[in-house]
Amino acid sequence: MEKGEINFFSENSFELNQESAYKNWVGRVIESEGKYQGEINFIFCDDDYLYQINLEYLSHDTYTDIISFDNSIGNTLHGDIYISTERVAENASEFGTEFDEELKRVIIHGVLHFCGYKDKTEREQEEMRRKEEEKIELFHVEQ
Repeated sequence: MEKGEINFFSENSFELNQESAYKNWVGRVIESEGKYQGEINFIFCDDDYLYQINLEYLSHDTYTDIISFDNSIGNTLHGDIYISTERVAENASEFGTEFDEELKRVIIHGVLHFCGYKDKTEREQEEMRRKEEEKIELFHVEQ
């Protein structure tokens, strides 16, 4: 089966460093969950951009760090993941962590949703956090 592309786009001034390391990591995470990589687009944006998407498509009148639109077919993951880099920076500061670590958590959170993990109940949230930690451990930069 041919692999789909993992793409990174920016609707603000954010630029992702080490893009190929992120692509490889997302691919490894997908594989580790027994899924196949289709086309996944990550769109980095600001709070207002994501707020408008939240309002228009989900009727949620709130700011958020991530919205994912899952277009997966069977075990092949496809979709769009919108991430507010403003919100990620704010959360990193609030949680006392580095921006890059919080960004990895949010990126992989979206991918885990595509893998079938939910986060509505307390139990689901605990499992999601555990999975995020496990998958962040798979990230490494090729030297």
